[in-house]
Amino acid sequence: MHTVRIMTIIAGPWPKFPLVYEINTRIWLNELSARANRGLFLDQVPNEELERIARLGFHCIWLMGVWTTNDEAIRISRTDPDLQKDYKKALPDVATQDIIGSPYAVSKYEVSPKLGGRQALAGIREKMGRYGLRLMLDFVPNHFSRDHWSIAEQPDVLVQGTDDDLARNPKAFFKSPSGKVIACGRDPYFPAWEDTAQINYAQAPGRALMRKKLLDVASQCDGVRCDMAMLILPEILERTWGPKLGPNPNKTSFWKETIPEVLKQEPHFLFMAEAYWDLEWRLQQEGFNFTYDKTLYDRLRKSDFSGARQHLQGDKSFEERCARFIENHDEPRAAASFGPGRARSAAVATFFGPGLKLFYEGQLEGRKVRPPVQLGRRPQEPEDIETAIFYEKILDVLHDPIFQDGNFEVRDAQSAGWGDVSNDAILALYWTPSARATQRYIGYLIVVNLNGLRAYGRIPLPQNTYLSGKQYVFYDRYDAKRYERDGNELAWPGLYVSLEAHQAHLFEITAKA
Repeated sequence: MHTVRIMTIIAGPWPKFPLVYEINTRIWLNELSARANRGLFLDQVPNEELERIARLGFHCIWLMGVWTTNDEAIRISRTDPDLQKDYKKALPDVATQDIIGSPYAVSKYEVSPKLGGRQALAGIREKMGRYGLRLMLDFVPNHFSRDHWSIAEQPDVLVQGTDDDLARNPKAFFKSPSGKVIACGRDPYFPAWEDTAQINYAQAPGRALMRKKLLDVASQCDGVRCDMAMLILPEILERTWGPKLGPNPNKTSFWKETIPEVLKQEPHFLFMAEAYWDLEWRLQQEGFNFTYDKTLYDRLRKSDFSGARQHLQGDKSFEERCARFIENHDEPRAAASFGPGRARSAAVATFFGPGLKLFYEGQLEGRKVRPPVQLGRRPQEPEDIETAIFYEKILDVLHDPIFQDGNFEVRDAQSAGWGDVSNDAILALYWTPSARATQRYIGYLIVVNLNGLRAYGRIPLPQNTYLSGKQYVFYDRYDAKRYERDGNELAWPGLYVSLEAHQAHLFEITAKA
């Protein structure tokens, strides 16, 4: 008699604004294996590691890079001279065995045998479910690796070229063993990815194959992060490939056609799009729950204080579907690109707005080296204790239900006195409980100085909430300091703040009894 094994899968809808923890799976598992002094598969990840992530308040782990990468993609990643420079910069003692190929050159949508295969993925998903963690995986819609089985067995799913194309641009086309000239995957603004083969969504075979793949991926997880999701929109495909798409190209969006099919199979499935070129809103309308918010990231990187403020004041229906980050596997480490103090103020500005909050493994410890995705090892780095304490505190505050179902607005920070313009660097984010909430407080005011100089400001709060003669307590959840203020002052001229460089206040506001 066989025992029926019941998997622990989280049922029901996702949180409104989930906290997602991205992990470079291959590096992570290698490091856990080294600690355990034995090779581990995904289902053998220690329970305490998953418990630690759950205890920090994350709702989901994105296991980046679980699919199989075969020999050709590994060969190209080991011989490309430009990539060699990136490897040595990130890992000065890089060895050939450290270069394991890009996880975005997918040879098979099967969990790599080195990670334990499909059964091991199911096992870690079950363990994650016990700690309330959902599982997100990658879906790479634009291309396969150039040793994918379709190149030999079903080349009509791919964009094809001619011998002239190959002669003109041998880095953008390659010849298959059968003699077919196949286009490498690319976007219209950059050189081709030489380790990939471009899928043709304008014709039925390519669309059907990728629909089948996506449905299978969706059966193994709770959500997907779709790599460069805008590349397969019909108008982008047309701009990039033109006549090479073949006769009578299908101009229906793959996303609009396929996402509803996935949701029929998995009603609570979540789609996150890596998206650029001002196509984020378009992809939200195609069915994506969240789209990358590179705009806020770029404005914070450029110290465009007013631009960041204006962006957060955008249309509510758009802002709530942004995926916000200050680093990920494609962007530099925040501690290196922003600098430690500036990275912390940018994190407050980013993660206390609405939308999905995306954190990258190593960010919480202040890592500065972003390993290229082709590597299976990264350098050892000491933990930055100040950064670790900072994230522990802000993640603790983000647990509060108000940041899931409250009402959000950006409050103006006015000048604190004649001639002072330092208030331009102050961002004030104000949250109030929803009508159905039962919280004991009035709301939260998050105030952060985005500049490297001291800043002063006055932040007027709603006159119908803060009453003259009544006292209000501002308790800073970050440094545990408490301030009392009169309602008349809060309504006008507003709460006075004086902030050191990159300082933040996380004020929980209550009325004094």
